Amino acid sequence: MHGLPEKTPQNMKITPLTHREAARTKNVFLGLFQKEPLAKEEFFSYLPESTRKPLSGFAKKEFRADEKETKSLWLAKGRPERIVLFGFGGKSPRQTLRDGAGQAKWNYRKTPLVARRYVQYARSERITEFTTPFGSYLGTNKKDGAAVFTANALMANFEFVKYKERPMGGWPEVKTIYLAADKKDFPEIQKGIKEGTIIGEETNAARELTNTPGDDMTPARLAEAATHTAKRTGLRVKILEEKEMRRLGMGGVLGVARGSDEKPKFIILEYRHGSKEPASLKAGRGSPSKAGRQKPLVLVGKGVTFDTGGLNLKPETSIYEMHMDMSGGAAVIHGMAALARLKLPINVIGLIPAVENMPSGSSYHPGDLLKTMSGKTIEVLNTDAEGRVILSDALHYGTRYQPGLMVDLATLTGSAHVALGNYASALFTNREALQEKLIEVGKISGDYVWPLPLWDEYLPEIQGTFGDVANIGKGDRRGGAIHGAKFLEQFVGKTRWAHLDIAPRMTTTESEFLAKGASGVGVRYIVELAKEYPSLVLS
Repeated sequence: MHGLPEKTPQNMKITPLTHREAARTKNVFLGLFQKEPLAKEEFFSYLPESTRKPLSGFAKKEFRADEKETKSLWLAKGRPERIVLFGFGGKSPRQTLRDGAGQAKWNYRKTPLVARRYVQYARSERITEFTTPFGSYLGTNKKDGAAVFTANALMANFEFVKYKERPMGGWPEVKTIYLAADKKDFPEIQKGIKEGTIIGEETNAARELTNTPGDDMTPARLAEAATHTAKRTGLRVKILEEKEMRRLGMGGVLGVARGSDEKPKFIILEYRHGSKEPASLKAGRGSPSKAGRQKPLVLVGKGVTFDTGGLNLKPETSIYEMHMDMSGGAAVIHGMAALARLKLPINVIGLIPAVENMPSGSSYHPGDLLKTMSGKTIEVLNTDAEGRVILSDALHYGTRYQPGLMVDLATLTGSAHVALGNYASALFTNREALQEKLIEVGKISGDYVWPLPLWDEYLPEIQGTFGDVANIGKGDRRGGAIHGAKFLEQFVGKTRWAHLDIAPRMTTTESEFLAKGASGVGVRYIVELAKEYPSLVLS
């Protein structure tokens, strides 16, 4: 074992400059649209005359502004030395607005890719600093645009290299980005940069945790990482050991953990910053539901630090990335860290059951009947459906806080990936009124979610023969993501609850302009969810 790796340094600085100052920097990145001339870009008028003429000619003759097109213009003398043109395709946001569509659509769906594309290109060319105008493609809301740009620039600058030998010349890294803007907008832009830096850093920290291989990211190491993060950000932390879990009757967590030499951990994080805090947020005590006291948001993250499938061993092709099966747990840890750093006015509880799922002489078996903390028994039909088994205890434990809303994040099923592809997590909720708002949280945060049904027609398919509930659907694999969600619903009682099956978003895709590996899914969603929590509780 190498030991838990140190956090990857994140040294990128993003700062606003006036247009005049920015026009004299070394490297300028400009985004161009096919249907809007270069001359309409405000920043163009601030460039020296000796630059404007060759740039205008180059843009007209050599550059079509196709969406994937990138070309560089080197200038003979003076500043800028290099201007890089990036094609954005057809209409600019200004034209989109005239067509009646909303600015927000461009801001939240396109700005992340713009920021990432710029940084990825800069890293590939070993450009350590560049300037880009805080132009129309960042939207009309300066603070939000700066936050989205900053968070995604940081995400694109991240690469998991802790286990690699450092190359000569070091790792490619962007050190500074200047945003050219009107001085009157600086205060809002700086607020956005501050917020985006926190979100980007914590998303990358979740990626670092998730990418860490299974021999270094055991349940004990995950608990250690959560404790370290809690101390860094002012969260309260408590780790339940096996003895306490046994006392509480957490047969789901203990059953899955049986096959491993690594002992299970149950991680509890608390962030108390609501307008009127409950006297105690300890599960089962206090009265968070009384008038004038904010009911907490409870977040539950799946923490399977390595999933072999147990006795139902996974095939060779799908076992390689199973150290990432604790992505939900990493999202809860670093999502809550972001909330604490942002000082959002909310009470939040984070619960992460952490186990390894291993085959051995002591493993739980297909056919076993596990008694959970809720009193319900789980009939184990497949040991590779272990995530829902450990979440059964965590969700029931979460109901004891009397939350206004409980949300779990779990890489639960390959079925969700088959249904939705690579770009959205599956959303399930037992409150139809919440569905549209939870989708909107995904749109704004960039962690997109899309709903699947949770109808009672699916319930007979997971009813046990000898136990209360079976851990997979009986008969065939069709509807696997729904069966998983329907199973979890049996352990939330009347609590308002949503389940995010984040398996489709566990790793990055090439079109996202992010390094290979964990995507950090869930951190940005948690931040936006916390911002919208008051309206969600009232809905």
